Amino acid sequence: MEAQVHTKPTIHSKSLVIFGEWADSKLTSAALALQVEKAIEIAFDPSADPTLNSQALDFIAQLPSDPQSWRVCLTLFVREPRCSEVVRHTCLDVLNNAIRSGSLGVQTLNAIRQNLLAYAQGTYKPLDTGLPSVDSPHVQNKLAQSLTCLFVRLYPSEWLSFFRDMLDLTAFAGSSGRENAAGTVFFLRVLLQIHDEIADVFLARTPEERRKSNELKDLIRERDAKVVAASWQEILSQWRAKDSTVTDFCLVVVGRWASWTEISLIITPTLRDLLLELVISQTNGPPVSRETALTTFTEILRKKMSPAYKLELIAFLKIRDVIAHLIASPALADLRATSQYDTDLAESVAQLANHSLSDIVKAIESAQDQDSVMVQGVSHLKGFLPLVLRFFSDDYDEICSTVIPCLSDLLTLFRRKEKSSVVIHEQSTAMLGPVLDAVVAKMRYDETSSWGNEDAQTDEAEFQELRKRLHVLQQAIAAVDDTLYQDKISSVVISTFENFKTGGSQVDWRDLDLALHEMFLFGELGLKSGGLYSKTKPITPAAERLIAMMFKVVECDVASSPHPAVQLQYMEICVRYYQFFDANPQLIATTLERFILFVHHDHVKVQTRSWYLFLRFIKHARHHLGDIAQTVIQALSDLLPIKAEIPDEVSDNSDMSSEENQQTPSARFDSQLHLFEAIGCVCSARGVPVENQVVYIRTVITPLFSDMEMHLSPAKNGDDLAVMQVHHLIMALGTLARGFSDWTPASITSSASPPANQVSEEFSRTSEAILLALESVNVNTDVIRAAARFSFSRLVGVLGSRILPQLPRWIDGLLSRTSSKDEMALFMRLLDQVVYGFKTEIYDILNTLLTPLLQRVFAGIAEPVTGTDDEIQLAELKREYLSFLLVILNNNLEAVLVTEANQAGFANVISTIEHLAKDPSDFPTAKLAFTVLTNMVNKWGGPDVQAKAPEPTLPGFDRFMMERFSPLCWALPSQPNFDARDAQGKQAMGEAAGLQKAIYAKTGEQYLSHLRNTELSGMGMDERTMTDYLRVLSNSDGKAFKQYFQGLVQRSKR
Repeated sequence: MEAQVHTKPTIHSKSLVIFGEWADSKLTSAALALQVEKAIEIAFDPSADPTLNSQALDFIAQLPSDPQSWRVCLTLFVREPRCSEVVRHTCLDVLNNAIRSGSLGVQTLNAIRQNLLAYAQGTYKPLDTGLPSVDSPHVQNKLAQSLTCLFVRLYPSEWLSFFRDMLDLTAFAGSSGRENAAGTVFFLRVLLQIHDEIADVFLARTPEERRKSNELKDLIRERDAKVVAASWQEILSQWRAKDSTVTDFCLVVVGRWASWTEISLIITPTLRDLLLELVISQTNGPPVSRETALTTFTEILRKKMSPAYKLELIAFLKIRDVIAHLIASPALADLRATSQYDTDLAESVAQLANHSLSDIVKAIESAQDQDSVMVQGVSHLKGFLPLVLRFFSDDYDEICSTVIPCLSDLLTLFRRKEKSSVVIHEQSTAMLGPVLDAVVAKMRYDETSSWGNEDAQTDEAEFQELRKRLHVLQQAIAAVDDTLYQDKISSVVISTFENFKTGGSQVDWRDLDLALHEMFLFGELGLKSGGLYSKTKPITPAAERLIAMMFKVVECDVASSPHPAVQLQYMEICVRYYQFFDANPQLIATTLERFILFVHHDHVKVQTRSWYLFLRFIKHARHHLGDIAQTVIQALSDLLPIKAEIPDEVSDNSDMSSEENQQTPSARFDSQLHLFEAIGCVCSARGVPVENQVVYIRTVITPLFSDMEMHLSPAKNGDDLAVMQVHHLIMALGTLARGFSDWTPASITSSASPPANQVSEEFSRTSEAILLALESVNVNTDVIRAAARFSFSRLVGVLGSRILPQLPRWIDGLLSRTSSKDEMALFMRLLDQVVYGFKTEIYDILNTLLTPLLQRVFAGIAEPVTGTDDEIQLAELKREYLSFLLVILNNNLEAVLVTEANQAGFANVISTIEHLAKDPSDFPTAKLAFTVLTNMVNKWGGPDVQAKAPEPTLPGFDRFMMERFSPLCWALPSQPNFDARDAQGKQAMGEAAGLQKAIYAKTGEQYLSHLRNTELSGMGMDERTMTDYLRVLSNSDGKAFKQYFQGLVQRSKR
C-alpha cells in the first residue's frame, strides 16, 4: 500500500508559480505533497496576498480533475505529525470525489480502505483507555463521509465486515464493551452518513442511484440490521446515565434508520424499554435529552406501514403511557403556571401526541365498521384525545398549534364518516363537545395579554393568526353537528352578556371580547342563506339565534364596556349584521350614539377604525336617519377640520407595523375621508328635505372653501405644506360628493336616482373651486392633479350633465404638459365613463375638445421611453387611447371623429392605429387596434353588400379600408420578431381575421378581387394558397376563417 500511496503523481499545472514548476518529473512525492499543503493553506488564509490567494484557489480547483491527485491528498491526511485542519478536510474532499467518480478500481479502493481504517483504529481506538487525540467534529464528519463512499462501492461484495469493523471502534483494545466514547461517537457519525447517502428522502437521486440505494438497504437488512440494532441497545445501556452527547447521537441514529429498516429487527422490547427509561426516568447523573428521545419516538411513528401495524406499534411503544407520564411530571404539571415551565419539552411531547393521533385517525378511516382495526383505533382514540386536548389548551400558542393538525384530521374523519358509520357517529357525539369547549376556550385572550400595547404587537398578530386556525376547527365542528355548535356559541355569548349586565366592570374584558368574536364568526352560519330575515321572520334557526344575540348586545349595553377591544368588536358586529337594524330601526339611534362616542375615542386604533366602521353603518342605515341627520352632522363637526402634514421617509416606511402605520399623517387623513363620505350619506338620507340637504352641504363645504382660499396663495408660491393642504381639501370635497350620491349616469343596474337640482347646484360650486385650484397652483402640480382626478370621478354622480360645460377646463388641468403617461391613462379611463354616461348630451362638447385631447395623447405616446416603469405606462396609455375610441364608436358617436373640427386630425388617428396594429412587441394593444378598425368598418362601411355594390356611409371608405386596413392583417405577422407561437399573438391574428371578414361583408367581390390582384399577389403568395384563402374567406363563417388564418400565419412562419 505504501508504494501505491507514495507513487509520484502526474498532476499537471502552471498555477502557483511561487512554488516553481511542481509538475517537473524530478520532484519527489514529498515535494508534491508540500506543494498541495502550502496551496491549501494559502487559499484559506484571509491574510494572504490576493494574487497568491487567487493562484492557490485555481490550483486547488484543478485537484479533483486530476486522476492521481487523491494519492497526494491521502498521504497528507494520514501523515504524522498531522497537517492543519483545513488541509486535512480539503484532502478528504478530493479523495471523496475520486471515490465517487467510479474511476478507481477495486484494488485501489481496498488500498484506500486499509489506510483509512488503520487511521480510524489508531485515532479512535487507542491501545490504552486514555483519552484519544481525536479529530475535530467537522473532520470526523468528512472522514465518515469518506468511509461511506467506500461503503457504497465495496459493501456489496468486498467489504462485508464494514459494520463490524466500524463497531470495533466503540470498544477499547481487549474489551467487548462500548465504553470508548470517542470511537462510539465516530461509529454513530458513520451510521448517520450512511442514512444520508442511501435513505435521505430530501436528496434528489437519479433512477440508477435509487436502484443502488435500495439494493444497499436490502443488503443491510439481510446482513447487519440485527447487529446494528443490538449495538444501539449496548450503547444506550452504557452511556444513557453518563454522557448525553453519546446518547443523543444514538437516539438520532435510531430515529433516522427506523424510517427504512425493518421495524421488527430494530425496535425490540429491550430497545423500547431503554427509550422509555430515557423519557420517563429521573437521574442524578449527567443529563439525558428527553426531547431527543421523544423525537426518536416521533420518527419511529413516521415510518410507513399498514394501519393495523401502526396501531400495534403505538401500543407496543406505550406512547400513551409516555405522554401521560410526562404530562403528570413536575416539568409539565407543577411548573405549568410558572416561568420555569419547560415549553421545549411540552412542544416535543405535543408533537408526539399529534403524530400518534393522526396515525390513529388514518387507521380508523381505512377500517370497516366493527372490524378489529376500527375497535383498536377507537380504543386508542379515547385514550389519546384527552392528552391532545391538554396540549391544545396550553397557554403557549406554539404548543397549542402543534396539535391542531391532528384535531383537524379527527374532525375531517367525523365529517366524512359520521353518517355512514355507527361507531364513528357514537364517537363524534361523545368527543365533539370537549373539542368545541377547548376551541372556544382557546379563542380567548390569555391572562397575560395586554391589548393595544405597542410592545406586544407581534404577540397580537400571532394570536389573531391562531384565531383563524381555530375558526377553521369550529367550522369543521359545525359541519358535523351544527346544533351542538349553535347551542355552545349561543350559551357562551348570552351568558357572558347577562353576566356583564349584572356584574358590569367585574366581567373580564377578555370574556366580552371572546363572546363578541364568536358572535362575529357565527355569522358564517347565521347569514348562510343570504341574510337574517325572510320578510319579517328569521330565515333559519341559526339566524334566529343570531338575532337573539343582537338583542342581547343592545339590551345589556355591551358597548358601555370601557375596553377598546370590546368597543371595536361591537362596531364590527353592528356593521356585519346591519340587517338586524333594518328590521329594528328603533335601535339605530341608540347604536349611533355609541358610534359617535367611539369616533371621538382617544385610542388611535379605535378612532381610525371607527371612522371607517361608522361610514359602513351609516351607508346601511341612511334611510332611517331623516330626523336625526342634523344631530349626527353636528356631532361630527369637530372631526372635520383638515390639518395636512408633510409625509417623511420614516412615516412612509413599509417596515412599520400596522398600528404604527395607522398613526402616520397619510393614514390618518385616509381614515378622515371616511367621515366626509359618511356626512354625504347622512345629508342625502331619504327623509331629509332637499332644502335641508342644501343647508347641510353648505355647512360642510363652506369651511373647506375658506380653508382652500387661505392656502391657495402660499401654494402658488411653492409652500409644500400649503400644496398638501389644498390636496387634502380637494380630496375631502370629492369624497363628500361620493357619499352623497350612489347614482351613476346611464347605469342600468343601479336603483339610485340623481340628486335634486338644488343639490347639484351646490356641488357645481365644489367643482368650480377644484378647477380654480387646479388652474392656479403651478408647483407640485402632480399632487393637485391626483386629488382633482380623484374628485372628478366622484363629482360626476352629483353633477350629472352639469359637468359637461366644465369638461374642457378639466382636460386642460388634468392633461398638462407635465402630466405623466400614467396620469393620461387614468384620465382617459374617466373620460370613457363620462362619454358612456352622457352619450346623448356630450356630442357638442366632445366635438370641441376631441382634437386638443388627442393631440396631448399623441404627444404622450411619442415621448421616448426611459425605463421599465415608463414602458409599462406607455403600453397602458396606448390601450386607454384605443379604448376611448371604442367607447366613441360603440355609443354611436363616430361622427364626431370626422366633423369639420376634427377631420384634420383624423389622419393622425388612423396612422396611430395602424402603427399600433403592427407592433409585435405589444400583442394586447395590437389586438385592440384591430378591434377598433373592425368597429370603424362596421360603422362607416355601410350595409352588407350581398350582391350589391358597396354603399359606405363615408364616401370612398370602401376603397380606404381595402387599401389601408386590409394590409395591416399581414403587416403584423410579417415583422421579423413576430412569434406565431405566442398565445397573445394568436389572439391578435384572430382579431385581424375578424377585420378581413368585416371588410368582405361590406365590399364583397371587390375585396376578393383586390386581394387576388394586388395585396396577396404582391406578397408573393402562390396561386393555390391564394385560391384556398379566398375560398375560405368568402364561404366560411367568422370562426372557421379565424382558425384558418391563424393556422396559415403559423405555417408561414416556420
